[in-house]
Parts: sequence; structure tokens; C-alpha cells
Amino acid sequence: MADLTHFDAEGHAHMVDVSDKPATARVAVAEGWVKMTSETLALVTEQRAKKGDVLGVARLAGIMGAKKTAELIPLCHPLPVTKVTLGLTPDPDLPGIRIAATVKTTGQTGVEMEALTAASTAALTVYDMLKAAEKGMEIGGIRLTLKEGGKSGRYEAPK
Repeated sequence: MADLTHFDAEGHAHMVDVSDKPATARVAVAEGWVKMTSETLALVTEQRAKKGDVLGVARLAGIMGAKKTAELIPLCHPLPVTKVTLGLTPDPDLPGIRIAATVKTTGQTGVEMEALTAASTAALTVYDMLKAAEKGMEIGGIRLTLKEGGKSGRYEAPK
């Protein structure tokens, strides 16, 4: 358990003490996708979804998700998120929506969980906005693709 920082010497979960760590610039990028039929994707690209602007609402939901991460994930530190961007790209080859979330801060701990939460929240919102048209959509591929800053430095996921 020594390698897992969210556990103490007795194996009990705890919030990591970051008070002695220097504040540094940090960024994280996460991705995911929502697969759907071509017909459902056309509702998005032609802006015919009954609930409205699917990508716009999902973008806002992803931003909100990043800002609420510490309220959702028990051992995450509340962070001063300084930038959140969401790319939601229709992909006819999937078919579906590809999602990329980028989160930035200057702080004592990273924003990986915020980026992952942003991508997940955006994906869930796409599903919610389109579920009347297609209940069999699939959400997947949620993963960290880039992390910079802090003691561990840069991580880039294999392509």
C-alpha cells in the first residue's frame, strides 16, 4: 500500500497532504467518445435534436463537471481550476461524438481527475440529450491522454 498515496500505513483511505508541495502550472487532457447510429449523429450535426444544442449543452456540462470534481470524487482536493476547454467533434466513422477535455490550474496537485470528470460528464450529457432517439448508445474510451506539471512531470498516453 506504500505506493498508493490515498492509503496510510494501516491501509486506511485518507486525503493526501499536499501542503508542503510547491504550486506549479499543471494541465491534463482526457478523451472519450459516445457511439451512436448514423441517424442519431445526423440529429446532432443537423441540429434537429429535440432537447436542443447537444454539443453546446455537453460542453457546458463538461466545464461544470470539472469544477465539481472534488464534490464527486471523495479524496480529490478542491482546486482553483483556471481553464477548462471541451472539444466535441462529430465523427461519422465512429459514428458518434469524440470528446477531448483540457483542464489547467496552478496548484499543489494535478488536474487529471478534473479532465476525466469533464470528459465523462460531457459524454453522459450527450447521452442524456439524445436518449429519446437512441437508448443503445455506448460511452467509452475515457482515458487520460496528457498530464504536465508537478513532481512526476509529463505523461503522454500511447496513441
